[in-house]
Amino acid sequence: MIKDCADGKIDTVLVFKLDRLSRSQKDTLYMIEEVFNKYDVGFISIRESFDTTTPFGKAMIGILSVFAQLERETIIERTRIGLRKRAEDGFWRGGGKIPFVYDYDRETGILTINPERKIIFDLMKTLRLQGASYPQLEAITGIDQAWIQNILNCKTNLGLVPYKGEIFEGRHEAVITQEEFDELQKIEKNRSHSQRASHYLLSGKLYCGHCGAKFRYQKWGQRIICYCYSQQKSKPKLIKDPNFANKRLDSFEIEDAFLEQLFEMSLDENKFNETFDLSCANVQEELIARLDKIQRQIDNLVNFISEGLAVDDIKKKMDELVAERENITKQLEEEKQKEKKPESYEKIRNLSLVWNQMDFNEQRSIVESMLSKIVIDNDTLKIYWKISQA
Repeated sequence: MIKDCADGKIDTVLVFKLDRLSRSQKDTLYMIEEVFNKYDVGFISIRESFDTTTPFGKAMIGILSVFAQLERETIIERTRIGLRKRAEDGFWRGGGKIPFVYDYDRETGILTINPERKIIFDLMKTLRLQGASYPQLEAITGIDQAWIQNILNCKTNLGLVPYKGEIFEGRHEAVITQEEFDELQKIEKNRSHSQRASHYLLSGKLYCGHCGAKFRYQKWGQRIICYCYSQQKSKPKLIKDPNFANKRLDSFEIEDAFLEQLFEMSLDENKFNETFDLSCANVQEELIARLDKIQRQIDNLVNFISEGLAVDDIKKKMDELVAERENITKQLEEEKQKEKKPESYEKIRNLSLVWNQMDFNEQRSIVESMLSKIVIDNDTLKIYWKISQA
């Protein structure tokens, strides 16, 4: 019948009673909303005088929808109450991801220690307490570092059952002492700031091509994405244009594009020279465009002053624009006088052959010395190199 409705073979479905269509209110509503209405098929029930081809029948659909929604929300609320009660009593809530160190005994509802994973957990815990980083633990265990972080900082390991922001005493055995857990949290807190500041290769070098705001790195599940700070409502000082949404990109897409061009230059001095010339041209082109924009703004303000509109405020703004124009003009003259640093190419010669043997700080040092910025316009990247001197 559903297929015939979709194929346009049925005008109206007629039943003697509603329960002849389905004994489930949920299924009845689904048939009416997602099948009959969708394919412009009428529905009539003789006993209940229910007819969706009439205004009254259409109104009844709305009433049914309200009660169906109430039923769904009631079931959800009862489920939540049941899950919270289980957590209060120390049982694992069931479903979802079971903590790494444990297995779930469905008969008792209690977590039990997995001996093999307990050995891995103890190794990660010991090494972490001794100062090992997450990348080092990943290299040793073969487990993704983001997962290792979640494993070591899971409160369930203390014999507790977390639920919806609350913590309850569990019936399962702890695999870590409170002192060890507190020490892990201290290490996490002490290293978190420095990791955020230096962990990302192109941090501080990415800019939005539309509003000029910086791009930020952010962990997104198993991915690390980069997006414009104008989309970060929690930091209003960094927002340049809240109404524009530049595309969000995976960090590896940007970093791979940067490294591809860097390695090409490192293997070919002619390519290095071409890139230098293009980089200088790009910077000068950008400065000229900014000068043109500022001049247009100044011209507009002159017109406003001639019309006597808010003269004091306009003059203040004009002074700011004139100062900015002079600064950009100076930068443009400096760019035109720049010459290639002879040591720049030597610094990156055959870099691709040793890049993977360098630690992060060494790689970041190359970025700082060679890269001015990367401007991102959705899928388009424009790389500005810092390979010249006045």
